[in-house]
Amino acid sequence: MSDLTFDGKIAVVTGAGAGLGRVYALLFASRGAKVVVNDLGGGRHGEGSSSKAADIVVEEIQRNGGTAVADYNSVVDGEKIIKTALDNFGRVDILVNNAGILRDKSFAKLSDADWDLLHAVHVKGSFKTTQAAFPIFKKQGYGRIIMTSSNSGLYGNFGQANYSAAKMALVGLANTIAIEGGRNNIYCNVIVPTAASRLTEDILPPELFTELKPELIAPVVAYLCHESCQENGSIIESAAGWAGKCTIVRSNGCLLRTKLSDKVTIEVVRDKWDKITDTSKVERINSIQDATGALVTSLEGLRSKQEGVEEGETDNYEFNNKDAILYALGVGASVAKPEELKFLYELHDDFQILPTFYVLPALQAVYMSNATQNAIPGKTVSLERILHGEQYLEIVGDLPQEGALVSKTKIVEVLDKGSGAVIVTDIEICNENGELIARNQIVTFAVGSGKFGGPRTGTKIIPCQNKPKRNPDISLVQKTSVDQAAIYRLSGDNNPLHIDPNMALLSGFDQPILHGLCTLGFSVRLILAAFASYDTSLFKACKARFMKPVIPGQTLRVNMWRENNRVFFETVVVENNSVVIGGAYVDLKSVSMQPLANKLATPELKSDAIFEFIIDQVKADPNKAKSVGGLFLYNITKDKKQAKQWTMDLKNAKVYEGTPEGKPNTTLTISDEDFILLAEGKLNPQTAFMKGKLKITGNIMLAQKLAPLLRANAKL
Repeated sequence: MSDLTFDGKIAVVTGAGAGLGRVYALLFASRGAKVVVNDLGGGRHGEGSSSKAADIVVEEIQRNGGTAVADYNSVVDGEKIIKTALDNFGRVDILVNNAGILRDKSFAKLSDADWDLLHAVHVKGSFKTTQAAFPIFKKQGYGRIIMTSSNSGLYGNFGQANYSAAKMALVGLANTIAIEGGRNNIYCNVIVPTAASRLTEDILPPELFTELKPELIAPVVAYLCHESCQENGSIIESAAGWAGKCTIVRSNGCLLRTKLSDKVTIEVVRDKWDKITDTSKVERINSIQDATGALVTSLEGLRSKQEGVEEGETDNYEFNNKDAILYALGVGASVAKPEELKFLYELHDDFQILPTFYVLPALQAVYMSNATQNAIPGKTVSLERILHGEQYLEIVGDLPQEGALVSKTKIVEVLDKGSGAVIVTDIEICNENGELIARNQIVTFAVGSGKFGGPRTGTKIIPCQNKPKRNPDISLVQKTSVDQAAIYRLSGDNNPLHIDPNMALLSGFDQPILHGLCTLGFSVRLILAAFASYDTSLFKACKARFMKPVIPGQTLRVNMWRENNRVFFETVVVENNSVVIGGAYVDLKSVSMQPLANKLATPELKSDAIFEFIIDQVKADPNKAKSVGGLFLYNITKDKKQAKQWTMDLKNAKVYEGTPEGKPNTTLTISDEDFILLAEGKLNPQTAFMKGKLKITGNIMLAQKLAPLLRANAKL
């Protein structure tokens, strides 16, 4: 794409003698604009004046081959600044209102002079200069205007009441100018910069001050002023090489009366306050018309609403087969497995819905209720501080395949754990006829909400169960997709932690993580494959504790132990061998193990112990592992059939069960028994290769470096 230029354009920049204004002026000039460099030359508190600041910038522009003139007028005399542009260049196309001063004092100590002078420079100055340029813009059918606000204006700041008020006033001024000028191709936007300047040099910490370079903000302002930019009426925040759009939102709120004849009392407002201020779901308001229209819609709904209806006691959840199919895809079902087609095709003769789908109505009901936020006496719990700790699901009735469900939520226990609080919520799910079909229990942990004097232990939590002390009866492995969280969130859990890299970083993760309930869905589906022949009617209940996060793209291994109709399980991330779901079980009405289950099963092998040993050694000294290098795939056979696959990614010092990402350098195939003999030194690798007991494809020479790793007494 071609570079953006300002050839033939005339730009006026106020307060351009230093800081941001200077950098704006230099950038416009370097891209072909002729620039009016305005600066009164006063101090940051508005005292004095001097022509030196503007002259220095003009000389710098001219030295670089650009065209500029200086203007020394106060922005309060804005018409004089615009006249300078007309006298020298005959027109004006761009106006950047950048001039500003500070007069910081605590609110109680502000004088009239502190208030009036600051508002004169920031608000009146921007008003007068823009008003002088506006008819010129309108006549020529083109103009770009920038107002400069501040985080102090958007959010407030101690000791800056006058400055905050002025900067927020400019947002309102810009909004109206954008509306009035838009039809004439006059666009007005607000920049909210955080930059190192004479206004902030002794306010910001030195290490932060050096990173807030004006040169990182100027391109944002310049683009907003380019003729190709169609942004209008926006607030753009920028700092340190980052930029983002700010907007006005409001909560969905709630009606304070159920019919038009009802009165609104103070007590009603008090009782509805949590809903009034609930910003978990917000609505973007773009105009006064939007705000008025929303109010009219609410009143129309009030007129048509039947009397006596109470809000908030239950939550309605509507779904159809498309929702069920999307959920199945979200938890790893695939047409690659013919047995799973019935979860993905609504016209299948045996179309079924995975039972864990019915956690979704319960989750929505908890999200929609204010009960969790208000569960702890004297505290309001922020949703961002709530962690999903445990989940229980029990099917008690016939499950509909589409229609409406009604969820009833009740907090049955709140426990004080000191560092936080455990909130136990029971959810009953009924069909359209009011018949109970499922029960959920969600156990959440509210971080930092403990020490409220409540009981430490309780009796309402459905307990987790320890796995049997033996090797798993069956282990099934499936790799998640890098898009797994992006797909699963479409089923209703829109927490940005699972999709937004910035939100993940703020939450302490290197990248977005997979939903715990998605991992549970994977696990239960594989258990149904192993012990129920994918017959969802055999599912009765499940319980799980979420222990560690999963990164989309990692491989899950579900270890299973059957005792009668209960299947204990734990879910492990293969790549790092960490348990992500524990204390878990699935209760079945009966067990059905067809040949399919045996085909899917991954039994424990003797060679597993060697690989576990190698994993420990690689973790102990990853650098020596990396010195070997290479990506190796091991095919371990049993009774002449492939039983397991292991990956040695020695480039990245990772050893795990499953296939590698990318093409391996070397693939080795050997039986479980011969692999043990090889590790014990009882079988020579060359002999095994010559006799066909060890098959190697790819880089055979690289395989020779593996010999020290395959001896059980070796040390890396």
